[in-house]
Amino acid sequence: MDRLSASDQQLTELLAGLAADGPPRLAFVRRAPAGIMEQPGSLLCLSASFNPLTVAHLWLVREASRIVPPDEILLLLARANVDKAVEGFPLEHRLGLLVRYVETRAACSVAVCSHGRFVDKAEAIQPHYPPRTRLVFIIGFDTLVRLFDTKYYTDPGEALSRLFSAAEFIAGNRAPDPPDAVRSFLARPDVAPYAGRVHVIELPAEIAAVSATQVRTRLARGEGVADLVPPEIYPLLDPHAASPTKARH
Repeated sequence: MDRLSASDQQLTELLAGLAADGPPRLAFVRRAPAGIMEQPGSLLCLSASFNPLTVAHLWLVREASRIVPPDEILLLLARANVDKAVEGFPLEHRLGLLVRYVETRAACSVAVCSHGRFVDKAEAIQPHYPPRTRLVFIIGFDTLVRLFDTKYYTDPGEALSRLFSAAEFIAGNRAPDPPDAVRSFLARPDVAPYAGRVHVIELPAEIAAVSATQVRTRLARGEGVADLVPPEIYPLLDPHAASPTKARH
């Protein structure tokens, strides 16, 4: 198996420095050399568990880029998810895979965030970019639903207003829900006030069905996954490094 470009020790130390009990913080593992610098631009942020990176993630980025042509793409891993334990690939390995993928992509950054809620991610991202930078999160339908779950907020109205003032969203369908499920959800009375800040993309059924759990399950069975992951990371996928169970992200 090929070696990762960043050592596990370096990544472990970086992760250890991001405590979830403090203010939201962002740490870059790789800053895009041709990304947003002194002038504001459009920042597309795909925040996911990347457990591991899959072709579905890449489809989301590609289709989102048609709606909002990016000046930079940020692949963001949260150190702690709002309702998921860390299972499958260790966080250090996931970050290493992301770094390997972006090595030849000058407009792509990789970072890790201390917090899991999107309102906190937006707060952590903003200090690292010029004022008036357009922040657009790319998410799947399952994440969009969680975004509006009131159990994650002390004051849902205040938190959502703050979030949608700071960021827009591009949401794609996920199996088994049909593509029109996203638009139906946006029509809900509690969601509709924010629907103007949510763009919708439709993924082909075969891509919408791809999940990282599927990758880990195949690896555990000794089956091939070349059709599910980008070729850059395929040689780095150790079947003994991940558990196939639980988190479907």
